[in-house]
Amino acid sequence: MAIQNQEIAVETHKNQSAIQAWLVSYIAQLLEIDPNEVDVKASFDRYGLDSSATIGLTSDLENWLGGSIDPTITYDYPSIESLSKYLAGL
Repeated sequence: MAIQNQEIAVETHKNQSAIQAWLVSYIAQLLEIDPNEVDVKASFDRYGLDSSATIGLTSDLENWLGGSIDPTITYDYPSIESLSKYLAGL
């Protein structure tokens, strides 16, 4: 199971737009690019995120959301759009 805390979105009141904006900002800062250059439909692989980078992303994301996230979630939801939609739906 990708999410260990099923109430993560409810507890933090983060909707898909907020999660997506956080992910865009995170990727932009990580790659030192303008947030407008981040395509939410592109896979994380497109941005060169290897396994250690995605573990860092999920760790920072779970801190921001206040819940536990499986570090392999980016394999099940490989884009900003799909991941934010999934997390907001919990």
